[in-house]
Amino acid sequence: MADVKTAGTEVKDLRLERIGAHSHIRGLGLDDALEARMQGQGMVGQMSARKAAGIVVTMIKEGKIAGRAVLLAGAPGTGKTAIAMGMAQALGEDVPFTMIAGSEIFSLEMSKTEALTQAFRRSIGVRIKEETEIIEGEVVEIVIERPSTDPGRDKAGRTGRLCLKTTDMETEFDLGQKMIEALQKEKVTVGDVITIDKANGKINKIGRSFSKSKDFDATSQNVRFVQTPDGELQKRKEVVHTVSLHEIDVINSRQQGFLALFSGDIGEIKSEVREQIDARVAEWREEGKAEIVPGVLFIDEVHMLDIECFSWMNRALETQLAPVVVMASNRGISRIRGTQDKSPHGIPIDLLDRLIIIATESYSPKELQRILQIRCEEEDVEMDEEALKTLTALGSKTSLRYVLQLITTSSIVAQKRKSSMVEKLDIKKVYGLFCDVQRSTEYLRSHEKEFLFSDFGGRTGDAEMQDAGMALD
Repeated sequence: MADVKTAGTEVKDLRLERIGAHSHIRGLGLDDALEARMQGQGMVGQMSARKAAGIVVTMIKEGKIAGRAVLLAGAPGTGKTAIAMGMAQALGEDVPFTMIAGSEIFSLEMSKTEALTQAFRRSIGVRIKEETEIIEGEVVEIVIERPSTDPGRDKAGRTGRLCLKTTDMETEFDLGQKMIEALQKEKVTVGDVITIDKANGKINKIGRSFSKSKDFDATSQNVRFVQTPDGELQKRKEVVHTVSLHEIDVINSRQQGFLALFSGDIGEIKSEVREQIDARVAEWREEGKAEIVPGVLFIDEVHMLDIECFSWMNRALETQLAPVVVMASNRGISRIRGTQDKSPHGIPIDLLDRLIIIATESYSPKELQRILQIRCEEEDVEMDEEALKTLTALGSKTSLRYVLQLITTSSIVAQKRKSSMVEKLDIKKVYGLFCDVQRSTEYLRSHEKEFLFSDFGGRTGDAEMQDAGMALD
């Protein structure tokens, strides 16, 4: 936590860390042999599903598959999104991972196929390699010549000299106003090891030389000591940038360039622009300047897509620049949106034939209890054994999602009675306050006449409104 000191007072920078539904997920919980542990990295149960996801992650890391699709199929609350989040954590930051919901395709101010195209290209990374010349050495001397006090003289500002050395050589450089300001900004002193980018003049302080480690009796723990560089002062260094194809599309299709990424002014991108970018990326690959990093596109609630989106995906998965698409659905035999036909998971048969399907199963009571314990630790809630067993029994009777909502609510109830420990009576109280789906449905059935537009009794709400209007007349 960062501390900000101002005028004798100390103000702490308090940052609120939001706890999400899957913030406890750290990975897939697999060992080196891709065998799933009963519990690991926040994951519990779903052994076969996690092992299958681990095999997919391994293939993605090796770059051996692209344009493949995986379907996570299972009932609600069986950990489909958790497995997808675990895959994202296991892949690391170098592999692009894009997450969208099937319904958000229809709420964007662009066509459905354009929204999917942008999601696809956001999931493909391009690792661009560039060589830049740098000057690297230990600072031996910094001399800054002060300008005179007469404002009419020395309009060019301050000048100075910088002496750098390696183990093999020592050289002196002239400094201008901008370089002096850059040195002062980085707080460079004699004994520091620095690099200077010749292209843009950027100065980076690597650390402090070991030869100066005994100059002071005490040093800050943040000081990093490094060896004095050897060889020539001027060196060529390879710099690697990883960007997505979508970011390159936006930069080349908008007048403001990369600033469009921050302004949100993206809109639809012409196919001609994408074709030129694909051709240029292909040239970079042949020249060895860039390489493609196939990423992952996760589409949650994929059954919300319609037949046009599924047809587009069928073709897009066959293209050369296609990511690995991971989908999730909790539907059984249901209607394909946009048609009157029914299909497993609401996905057309021809697309289902392309998918690798990973099934998730319902959690056992023991697994439910362990998940609840992990969530209590994540939400910083202390719960006794009896309350935990009560919550587990409720989860088996209702749903995992419902009982997860009762953790924080029961904690607040416990705090109100001046207790730091959640007990069974707190669980009973919040269970009475908040209904689950089954009890809510039973309440609606027993009080259907008090609600508008009820279809339970066979009479529609319109007929009831007409009867009410006749009574008023």
